[in-house]
Amino acid sequence: QVQLVEFGGGLVQAGGSLRLSCAASGRTFSSKAMGWFRQAPGKEREFVAAISRSGRSTYYTDSVKGRFTISRDNAKNTVYLQMNSLKPEDTAVYYCAASIDGSTSYYHTDYNYWGQGTQVTDSS
Repeated sequence: QVQLVEFGGGLVQAGGSLRLSCAASGRTFSSKAMGWFRQAPGKEREFVAAISRSGRSTYYTDSVKGRFTISRDNAKNTVYLQMNSLKPEDTAVYYCAASIDGSTSYYHTDYNYWGQGTQVTDSS
């Protein structure tokens, strides 16, 4: 069983930055691919970014490329999402997710464990 807890959401003005963190329990964090998803009110959950087990490969949805950066620290069992140049359309609940088969994926159904989510809101 893996427990994921997200931190770092909040109110931010357009153009601002936030860093989300996701802390994972357990001793097998480095064997899991990790992803970030988001869900805005009235919309489906969408893929934001994913990172391979080693951290050497990263993937992003087009709308965040060049603005968001996913990274991980396997020694700290933590994955991060650095969000810069935030836009009003980035407002959503952000979830981190873990894939136990170690494969990165754009599809939320390929992830086995989820955090409770953290709210990011444009305060403009």
